[in-house]
Amino acid sequence: MSGQAKITVFYDGACPRCRADRRRYERLAGSSSGSVHWFDITDQDHALREKGIDPEGALQELHVEDAGGRIHRELDAYILLMSRVPLLRPLAWLIGLPGLKGLLSRWYRASVRRRLQKDGRYPD
Repeated sequence: MSGQAKITVFYDGACPRCRADRRRYERLAGSSSGSVHWFDITDQDHALREKGIDPEGALQELHVEDAGGRIHRELDAYILLMSRVPLLRPLAWLIGLPGLKGLLSRWYRASVRRRLQKDGRYPD
């Protein structure tokens, strides 16, 4: 296992694309994928609230808890997760650029909203 500090990724296990993204990340991360704990948010409202995460927010944005207990959300969560994998570091840097980050954030939110609406799971 890698010497990286453990992080927790709160992901939507009911989402086929999210599960595929997890598998892709684990494949790219190789041995360092062991430093990531994957937490399926499905039916875990109480556990999420204990962490200070709004369950509806968790459904609409990726959340990652770093080793210090700080919660990162949306693109900041992706940047933290991707920066741990050498192959993904350039992409993490790119999506963190101020102008691009704002555009990608709007695209990300619209994409998630469409997916949840299509599945009938978008919060009212």
